[in-house]
Amino acid sequence: MTKISRRHALTLVGAGGLAAACATNGAGQEAALDQTAAASLLFRHGVASGDPDATSLIIWTRITTDLPDLDVTWRVAADADFTNVVASGTATTGSARDWTVKALVTGLLPGQVYHYQFGAQGEVSPAGRTRTLPVSGPNKLGIALASCSNYAFGFFNAYGAIANDDEIDFVLHTGDYIYEYGGADGWGEDTATIIGRPHDPPHEIVTLQDYRTRHAQYKTDQGSRAMHAAHPLLCCWDDHESANNPWTDGAQNHQPDTEGLWETRRAASVQAYYEWMPVREPEAGKSRLDFWRTYVFGDLATLVTLETRHTARGLQVDYEAWRPKLQTPEDYESFRTSVIGDPARAMLSPGMEADLKAALASSRETNQPWRLIGNAIPMARIPVPDLIGAGVLPAPGDKSLDAHKRMAWLGAHNLPFYTDTWDGYPAARERFYDLCKSVDAQDLIVLTGDSHSFWLNQLADEAGNPMGVELGTAGITSPGDFVESGFSTQEASALDAAFADLLDEVLWTDNLHQGYVRLVLQNDRARADFVAVRTVLQPDENTETIRAIVLQHDGISVSVTDAT
Repeated sequence: MTKISRRHALTLVGAGGLAAACATNGAGQEAALDQTAAASLLFRHGVASGDPDATSLIIWTRITTDLPDLDVTWRVAADADFTNVVASGTATTGSARDWTVKALVTGLLPGQVYHYQFGAQGEVSPAGRTRTLPVSGPNKLGIALASCSNYAFGFFNAYGAIANDDEIDFVLHTGDYIYEYGGADGWGEDTATIIGRPHDPPHEIVTLQDYRTRHAQYKTDQGSRAMHAAHPLLCCWDDHESANNPWTDGAQNHQPDTEGLWETRRAASVQAYYEWMPVREPEAGKSRLDFWRTYVFGDLATLVTLETRHTARGLQVDYEAWRPKLQTPEDYESFRTSVIGDPARAMLSPGMEADLKAALASSRETNQPWRLIGNAIPMARIPVPDLIGAGVLPAPGDKSLDAHKRMAWLGAHNLPFYTDTWDGYPAARERFYDLCKSVDAQDLIVLTGDSHSFWLNQLADEAGNPMGVELGTAGITSPGDFVESGFSTQEASALDAAFADLLDEVLWTDNLHQGYVRLVLQNDRARADFVAVRTVLQPDENTETIRAIVLQHDGISVSVTDAT
């Protein structure tokens, strides 16, 4: 498996894999794009579908043109040859919506596969395949869990693998669909220079046109276009669709003095997201920021996606601001309980909580075996263990990595690995668990992105009561934290093992690969496969399942065993 890090990318130039990537990318990626776009340059960003219910869904495309506006036709058929067209229409697009086209197709049958296509100026788009949600059954349901696709770090090979995965019915994308970084010092740009994938625009994106351009670039990737054409998307956003680590009134990567009002930038990012993604416009009484959904898969499962960025989140705790103030054990105890554990720091809005409770209650009342949560950020308790005391790492010295020093400090004081995740909002997490317990939903499968690592976690509330299982996916291209921070592959692997051995809720983790999680649900059991791609340095859809587990349900909780 080829692993890249911005700190080490330049040292890999002599390696065969990266040399091949350099030889095939600049021209190779464009050649791949030209091959698929040759039939119609109008539709160079492909087609997509998503946000389905039992009788309707969204289909999407974008027209590459200089015309101020134009009409685009669309059709949906029950067969791939389009001999049985069941719906059709015309949409008008133009510069006001960046020439994107979204059609809400209604009057469809539940649980059916459909094919769709667009037409404009005498040309037709590639065909896409999609499906509605079932109202009964199904006997089996396959979901691909994806997150963290950074164009600069490599090719979206995992998307291409998902497109060709016969067990997948729907793709759940839990955020960081794009990244806002740019410029010579932007995260991943040194790797991008080597493999020929610099961000467009080259600067950090701030304006509406910036966000539109970045979305457009991401949808030129061959794997992305293949995945969107093959499967409908279910999605929630995380932080990088706007800026790193946002909260309700700002973001870590937003500087008002030079980048203007946060509300203006956020509105631009959200507008571009709704233009470029196959998602429905808000229901009456909700805004575009109220971006959460409930998907009901017949008698088998309910999936609720969470909005944890823009509607309720309190300001993240900044370790660097607090560290000089922490001198005694009492200081640290107060910091953990009163600052990180401040009950006033929220994560979910009241509207989100009400819809979540209703969805979980309905799932229980209808005796569905599975309740899924689409969750952007890790939920399990992941305090850094005492890695020095356990002998995993030596005591840091003056010349040690900053990441090594940080890990030693966190481990010595039992502090969370991240404060931007649910670990940084433990009171809000407990409120989430209390809500789930109020409707007897202590058997969750939480599907998580954000961390660039694979995770298998056993969730529990503060009292130790089981709350379900968390499956976390690695990045599509974004590298894992340990290697990215400068640890060697061997050290990163040892850190993975230590987190699993020393933490109660972590059963297994891996930060050495990129890929996706395949979850296949049946009535009496489920299987989860952690699927790693071979490389992201050049187009290559070869994969390997590096861990496979079986989930079983006893009506109260979920148990985990290794697949045989």
